[in-house]
Amino acid sequence: MTYYHKAIDKGHRDDFIIRCRNVDLHLGRRTHIMGIVNVTPDSFSDGGLFFEPDRAVTHALKLVDEGADIIDVGGETTRPGSTPVDAEEEVTRVVPVIEALASKIDAPISIDTYKSVVAEKAVEAGADIINDISALHFDPDMARTVACLDVPVILMHIKGTPENMQQAPHYESLIFEITQYLRESIGMAQDAGIDIDKIIIDPGIGFGKSIDEGHNLKIIHRLSEFKDLGRPILVGVSRKAFIGRILDADVTEREEGTAAAVSAAVLNGANIVRVHNVGMIKKVVKVIDAIRNAL
Repeated sequence: MTYYHKAIDKGHRDDFIIRCRNVDLHLGRRTHIMGIVNVTPDSFSDGGLFFEPDRAVTHALKLVDEGADIIDVGGETTRPGSTPVDAEEEVTRVVPVIEALASKIDAPISIDTYKSVVAEKAVEAGADIINDISALHFDPDMARTVACLDVPVILMHIKGTPENMQQAPHYESLIFEITQYLRESIGMAQDAGIDIDKIIIDPGIGFGKSIDEGHNLKIIHRLSEFKDLGRPILVGVSRKAFIGRILDADVTEREEGTAAAVSAAVLNGANIVRVHNVGMIKKVVKVIDAIRNAL
């Protein structure tokens, strides 16, 4: 089946409104910040620090205080080489955190999962957005589930799976292939009944992208080309390995590099940035937004 029959005709508009349960995200006015909460023992950046629900909730509240517009809760690490967690374990990790946060914050909560069962349980617990690293490809029930839940969804490009995605990923035409994957995913979503106005796209920095071939840098440099898809763009560069390679720095020493990559992404069209250090990035994007919007 081909998924190119539904025209995406909104051009390079940047006045998107993503409607969540308790708040509307007006993405054209300023860059929005998604704060990361990893409820996992093995995340590449902060594995184990927030594995206990109480610590995860406390951390999320801190991120909101620092200016996070969205809190992204994940219960399975998807770093390169990682192996999957079963859905039951993932639900056990994330649902208590989401339930606690839903009664404490107004900021939308995103569930970072590619499993339809986890997405459904998370939304029942209070999540507002589904963040699917596979763009509906890993779980055949995910598109239908998102449509039934009637919540916004983030569709991310990935080449392969987290377990094998960094084993020499190759592209004949990097931006074209990512764009076509996302275009197909948008079509899949619409065919399942998901409203086009509920879709956010993510080119998937670090997910099946070669550092040696500069894939991540090229994506950031040419980010504006994804505007052709007519949807708001989320970018996740925080503390990732390509920054470590440039700076010869381990994961604890990548904040300045993260700020630089975020700045470039925003100037090139990112509407949302997904980061660990919300307080610092809040200041960074405030300045970048002022530069971008200068007349």
